[in-house]
Amino acid sequence: MTISKENREFIEGLIDYYISESQSYKQIAENYFPEIESVSDTAFGIIVGCVYSGFLQAYQNQQQTPGLEDMNEFNQILKKRAALIKKSLIDPPKLTLEKERNTESKTELKSK
Repeated sequence: MTISKENREFIEGLIDYYISESQSYKQIAENYFPEIESVSDTAFGIIVGCVYSGFLQAYQNQQQTPGLEDMNEFNQILKKRAALIKKSLIDPPKLTLEKERNTESKTELKSK
């Protein structure tokens, strides 16, 4: 294991965040239809790119450069969570839906 515990936790936290907000990234991907073949695959790619960017930024903030072993480990972390990312694009996470319901309820109360 070459990725530090802190960086690993950061990466996992990023993945959790993007899973919870996956529908936002799906909406971004929908803006490119019909130029794209698959909205969910495009959203998946956007999410993976964002996580990868965050991974690189974490190393840059520490004035480090990830080596080949770090990259391989990062890819393994992401690969283990890929099915969850894909599932979140097809079946929105309940936490996100719950937040939307709470926001809608507050909006309805304010308008009464």
